[in-house]
Amino acid sequence: MPANATSQKKRNAYAAVAVDPDTGYSTPGAFELERLFWHGATKFTHVNEVFPNLHIGDEKTALDRYGLEKSGFTHIVNAAHGRWNVDTGTEYYSDITIEYYGVEADDLPTFNLSQFFYPAAEFIHKALNIPNSKVLVHCAMGRSRSASLVLAYLMIYEKMTIVDAIAQVLKHRCILPNRGFLKQLRELDIQLALDKRESRTMTNGTDKD
Repeated sequence: MPANATSQKKRNAYAAVAVDPDTGYSTPGAFELERLFWHGATKFTHVNEVFPNLHIGDEKTALDRYGLEKSGFTHIVNAAHGRWNVDTGTEYYSDITIEYYGVEADDLPTFNLSQFFYPAAEFIHKALNIPNSKVLVHCAMGRSRSASLVLAYLMIYEKMTIVDAIAQVLKHRCILPNRGFLKQLRELDIQLALDKRESRTMTNGTDKD
């Protein structure tokens, strides 16, 4: 099948599952998602708790080892890992008790951040299930890469729609994922909705048997 035909088939499949018949929820388009961020009136600070024990921060926060230790952070996800980004890592935090997970991502619309959605979400999920844990997810500014990974976590493990996840974070921090990341999060939202629908169908079928 030609590539353009495959892409069209995929778009048709997404369109078919975009509206949940039980809830009426429909995954917004990319432009509608961007508009949600226009209403975020939260004042920008270096780090904010956006969900219980889950924080989004910037480079300044990540480089301040004394501040991290004093604040009680136990886990870090660096969404700008690498020599040319925020160059920290396990060795950088070797003198304090921190579990580190690095994601080498560029803040570009063409970058495939979705490949890290599930691995980073799993790291965050496991960390938050440890008593007294405190997680920092950061990039350079704490607005795009790190915010996108936190949104993906909320969608995957906290069962939020992309709209609910964005609203949750915007209550506490000013964020603005780039357009490419938003499109990838939108695809995740659609896929999760499809998975939920298939799960309900299977459950209902089992109940009837």
